[in-house]
Amino acid sequence: MQTAPRTNPDQLNHVFGALSDPTRRAIVARLSKGSATIATLATEFPMSLPAVSKHVRVLERAGIARREKKGREFHLRLEPDPLEQAEEWIAFYRHFWSTQLDALEDFLKSTKRKARNK
Repeated sequence: MQTAPRTNPDQLNHVFGALSDPTRRAIVARLSKGSATIATLATEFPMSLPAVSKHVRVLERAGIARREKKGREFHLRLEPDPLEQAEEWIAFYRHFWSTQLDALEDFLKSTKRKARNK
């Protein structure tokens, strides 16, 4: 049996918490296309600059986004590592539950066959 991937539980909690909000998921999707300033993001979402900044801080705390200074501006870029760790965790449990459900299906089929043969 495979062992669960080594992930920091607190980091995973932050990642899933950050991704629980549709605006933050949209920001992640936008950053997957390239870096952007907070001001640029604010023009792409129907909310104020301070509201976008709050969402960005949540993504930064989760390690999903990182600020980089370019000239006089701060640009945000996507950090894929936390997302990859979350994906590994999900993949492990997807495999685990698929295996468990396959075993249950086999058990039910054999039980049904035995009941018909009685």
